[in-house]
Amino acid sequence: MFDDVFAGARVLVTGHTGFKGSWLTAWLRQLGAEVSGIALDPPSQPSHFAVAGMSAGMADYRLDIRNREALKARICETSPDFVFHLAAQALVRSSYDDPCGTYDTNVIGTLNVLEGLRSLEKPCVAVLITSDKCYDNVEWVWGYRETDALGGPDPYSASKGAAELVIRSHVKSFFPAATSKVRIGVGRAGNVIGGGDWANDRVVPDCVRAWSGGKAVDLRSPRATRPWQHVLEPLSGYLALAAALRKRGDLHGEPFNFGPVSQHNHTVLELVAGMGRHWDKVRWNDVSETNDGPREAGLLKLNCDKALHYLNWHAVLPFDETVRLTTEWYRAYYEGHPAIGEITQAQIEAYSNIARQAGQPWVR
Repeated sequence: MFDDVFAGARVLVTGHTGFKGSWLTAWLRQLGAEVSGIALDPPSQPSHFAVAGMSAGMADYRLDIRNREALKARICETSPDFVFHLAAQALVRSSYDDPCGTYDTNVIGTLNVLEGLRSLEKPCVAVLITSDKCYDNVEWVWGYRETDALGGPDPYSASKGAAELVIRSHVKSFFPAATSKVRIGVGRAGNVIGGGDWANDRVVPDCVRAWSGGKAVDLRSPRATRPWQHVLEPLSGYLALAAALRKRGDLHGEPFNFGPVSQHNHTVLELVAGMGRHWDKVRWNDVSETNDGPREAGLLKLNCDKALHYLNWHAVLPFDETVRLTTEWYRAYYEGHPAIGEITQAQIEAYSNIARQAGQPWVR
């Protein structure tokens, strides 16, 4: 799988205690990687990192990526073969409460990771993760391509667009393709769902918190559409990009969208109703008329033709299967399954089998 490039490799994941980072860590360990992580404490209680027992068998470092010198020292000490940078302030609504902290983490934190990579004196592949919200979203019906304008109306989106500019500048200034020992790629994805996310102000976590307590969930924007995808879909893209960068210098510095096909854009209400087919606790209230919170985008799509052309990557999970896997993970947790980590591993294996049947080359 992924040409076995991760078996026995030293892999550093920033943000490994977060939702996507913990799933990536689980997958890398399944692939035989020696994983180290740099992050703050898990961002929620409970967390996927904690309930799946992710801290066992890895080097788990608590470090703020805004601390440049400490981060640089840890990167050099780890001496990674691969780096996946996922650490971020990842919530749009939180960015309104703390715009300075959002920019500091998402822009300066990314700069600090790049500075740490500059200090390496060995070959390394780094995949830096931004977001689908890095685009200047005017809510048109077409999917955004990697060459479209960056920057958004809220601090979170703007911070991710700014991080992209920092990456682009640093690659051109300090990681020239002809001589750099470090190869860098950028992954853009978002609206990821799956078991183990308990962040505030996200649809699925809001739902499971309410339903597990026997309550109805309040839907702020039930008619908003998003390119929903299971967490394993973009992670397979990040891993495929890293494996390709190991062999192909022409991909150095390139950004890639990783999202579902455009037909899989669904409304919040369709997502919630789909969860109801797998969990009898589902109830909701439409509070869009009384929602006085910050404005949220109504439409966002990604064009993933570049990933298909250069990496032969495409999403493989139908929307209904994405919803089923997500709901069944949470049901297992709330019904007291004794080994949640096994559920995570089983879903990684199930996803890999679906990708194999779909002819994805990274599975071979």
